[in-house]
Amino acid sequence: MTCSCASLHHSICASKAVSEVILQRYLDIMTLRACGFIIFRRLARRPSPDSIEYLLLQTSYGEHHWTPPKGHVDPGEDDLTTAWRETREEAGLGEENLRVVDGFLQRLHYQVRGKEKEVLYWLAELRDPSIKVKLSDEHRDYRWAELEEACRLAKYTDLQDTLKNVQRFLEKAEKKH
Repeated sequence: MTCSCASLHHSICASKAVSEVILQRYLDIMTLRACGFIIFRRLARRPSPDSIEYLLLQTSYGEHHWTPPKGHVDPGEDDLTTAWRETREEAGLGEENLRVVDGFLQRLHYQVRGKEKEVLYWLAELRDPSIKVKLSDEHRDYRWAELEEACRLAKYTDLQDTLKNVQRFLEKAEKKH
């Protein structure tokens, strides 16, 4: 009897593990995933909240909402590679233009047309504040904006909260130096 109970227990555990793998694969398929950068530039030598501006791009589709550069993960592509590819495609900015800021990664979760969507944002500083943005056809305008204006443009609460988190993160980092 002990043998069959152990065997049954093993079968249940194996079945549960397989179910978890199937569920995760289903969620991966059903979840839209996008990655990008919150890009900022400093206008003054000595950082202050008023000297930081954030890059927002206005979409050329739908409600023409404002968002940082981001896009969907291609099959086989890792998240950070997606963020770099999308930023180059949408804003014409690459690794030679940006410096990734260590210690910041924001995950957003929301629904789009009934499907779960996850967006990962890293933080990147524009190395040369005078570099021009080169928009793709996916966007019709861009703007460098201080926090208050960026939050007004962003509209969505989770993106507004992300921008405020970035501002606090940068201010806290500045106080350490």
